[in-house]
Amino acid sequence: MNDYAISILLGIVEGLTEFLPVSSTAHLRLCKAPLGLDLHDPYWKMYDVVIQFGAVLAVVVYFRKRIADFLRSFPRGRDGSTNLLTHPLSMVLIASVVTAIPAYLLDKKIGENLENLRVIGGALLVGGILMWVIDRMFTRPVVNRLEDISYPQAIFIGAAQILAAAFPGTSRSMSTIAAGQISRLSRPAALEFSFFLSIPIMFAAFAYKLIQAVRGKGSGDQVLTMDAHRWGVLAVGFVVSFFVAWAVIAWFMAWVKRRGFVPFAIYRIILGIVVLAVAWKGA
Repeated sequence: MNDYAISILLGIVEGLTEFLPVSSTAHLRLCKAPLGLDLHDPYWKMYDVVIQFGAVLAVVVYFRKRIADFLRSFPRGRDGSTNLLTHPLSMVLIASVVTAIPAYLLDKKIGENLENLRVIGGALLVGGILMWVIDRMFTRPVVNRLEDISYPQAIFIGAAQILAAAFPGTSRSMSTIAAGQISRLSRPAALEFSFFLSIPIMFAAFAYKLIQAVRGKGSGDQVLTMDAHRWGVLAVGFVVSFFVAWAVIAWFMAWVKRRGFVPFAIYRIILGIVVLAVAWKGA
């Protein structure tokens, strides 16, 4: 399979899984080995970051009117009920800061876990069980709008993201949605906050990882070299990821309003068992 075909495939995988609670990181890692890609190659490490950035831009485009409304109404809100510290944008920032520092400090450990199939399989399995239990238990939300999220809820949801960063396979989407439900957010509100929270986190991760890849940091001190072919492969993955993620976001928002997260939990449990079986067999 040539690099452009690989890029299309990985772009589709990223777009499909970035915002579904099934872990895009795990799926990209699981797809790369059969494709014969070097997991330590700084180019393919940067590739992951770039296509994730494409998926996050889809959030910005999909919620462009909502984001514009928040920016126009900052800090008092549409009805004057918020201030600089309680506006939804402030809540997103608070949750992001709670995540950012621990994630930065855990960067080396995150890289090690990304290559450990037992960690990925275990995180998929345990996360699936937790998601199933939480979706069944927390069925009486008290918060139905982003505008009503409180400090403790934002901090708790932000802290939950640390698990996703430390243990690939957990899923950033799963951890924030589940934390939102535990915090008594409705499914749509938890999902929407998860989408908004992805924007600053992924923008920061994109900048940080891109600098690392270009400078060779964390990649055996290999300095990344680029040519027209590599830029083309990167562009294809970025564009495919963007459009697939856009479609997934629209579908997922409609799905959650009518159904819960149990089907995704079941998928995670099955995939986790398969990954663990492969990992133990290859040990």
